[in-house]
Amino acid sequence: MELAADGSVPPAEWIALVRAPEGLTVIRPVAAGEKPAEGTWIALYTGDQAHPVDLPGMLSALLVPLAQAGVPVFVASTHHADLVLVPEDRRADALTALHDAGHTVAD
Repeated sequence: MELAADGSVPPAEWIALVRAPEGLTVIRPVAAGEKPAEGTWIALYTGDQAHPVDLPGMLSALLVPLAQAGVPVFVASTHHADLVLVPEDRRADALTALHDAGHTVAD
């Protein structure tokens, strides 16, 4: 996806867009025929219930089992949810780690 010279983001199907002092991060589906520069990451959505933003430990409940299994993660958090992405080639390891920790993950 090409960004405009003025830094605006063209209309596209994106999942998350984060503008920080260091730059712009766009999380979006891979377009048909496109090869991602850094490999494909997949989003995992847990079937766990929504929780208040001030409830500590919710994200770590997902990240700790993944870290213990040696699965890299990329996280984008919002007021409503945490989007946990893992490398596509580590999908099976991630699902096993999360299931073993008692989480329900939607396929």
